[in-house]
Amino acid sequence: MAQRPQHILVIRLSAMGDVAMVVPVLRALTTRYPTLKISILTRGRFKSFFRDLETVSILEAKVEDDHKGLIGLYHLSRQLKHHDFDAIADLHDVLRSNLLRLSFFGKPFSQINKGRKEKKALIGGHLFEPLKTTVERYAKVFADLGYPVDLSEPKFPKKVNLSPKMMDLIGSNARKWIGIAPFAAHKSKMYPIDQMKKVIEALSKDYNVLLFGGGPKEEAILNEFEKEFDHTINLAGRLSMDEELDLISNLDVMLSMDSGNGHLSAMLGVPTVTIWGVTHPYAGFAPFNQPEEHSLMPDRMHYPDTPTSIYGNKYPPDYENAAGSITPEAVVAKLLSVIS
Repeated sequence: MAQRPQHILVIRLSAMGDVAMVVPVLRALTTRYPTLKISILTRGRFKSFFRDLETVSILEAKVEDDHKGLIGLYHLSRQLKHHDFDAIADLHDVLRSNLLRLSFFGKPFSQINKGRKEKKALIGGHLFEPLKTTVERYAKVFADLGYPVDLSEPKFPKKVNLSPKMMDLIGSNARKWIGIAPFAAHKSKMYPIDQMKKVIEALSKDYNVLLFGGGPKEEAILNEFEKEFDHTINLAGRLSMDEELDLISNLDVMLSMDSGNGHLSAMLGVPTVTIWGVTHPYAGFAPFNQPEEHSLMPDRMHYPDTPTSIYGNKYPPDYENAAGSITPEAVVAKLLSVIS
């Protein structure tokens, strides 16, 4: 490339965890190249992820509203052309991002290599070794545009001073804070609720346990945990995204499934322990910059076909509760070893 671009459009529309994994790459990029201008096209609800990156601008893709369908994409592409980009970094590689990229025909571009062939071999049992991480694949896109980055010594934002409102919600005492996000998109990626209850019961004796979740069904389960155990607070439905990130930044450790909350804590530099079911960190979706031993996985003696899926949507009938082969005692022990 004769001249490096000075303004790059970055496309990554979903999902939450995948968007969160962009953050450490952009932080490394903007730290090393402070004059480089970055505009990231993503969903509005992810805007807070990039709040401390001063040279990164957010462009909202309203893919379920104004920018839905081919006509919506056409209008979005027209809007984007007013921003005078030098190059396109497609970190998504789906039909929508490909169509948008084609609307900038003639401009330099680089696109993520998702490693679909290797991932197919991994879940098919023909390969069992770590693949490139998603973060590494993102970094390769920028290297191809002339902007290599070093992710070996990442920097993270400072803990946020919590507002009086937040302190009233969670209380103030000398106990350390453990975040737990027990849900995932598919049951096969979740730790059984009855076993998670034992984990919370054990931890709440000595630590503050802060519970994160989503919809009404999840909130109801977490509310029951809050009622049953002291020093246990359900935060589901009570916080804005900014407030949730503020609180996560103050955690001493986060326990998550293979889901978005683990990526949120990791992008903030919080120690993150993950529980895996039919998916596997070898596919490249482990939270950023976490030691391998922070990933708790099913016993492959009993579940030899794991991973059976990249996203957790495909598995044999008797694999749905694979994560349950990890004992509550093992989960608690791992968390205590990290927090100490």
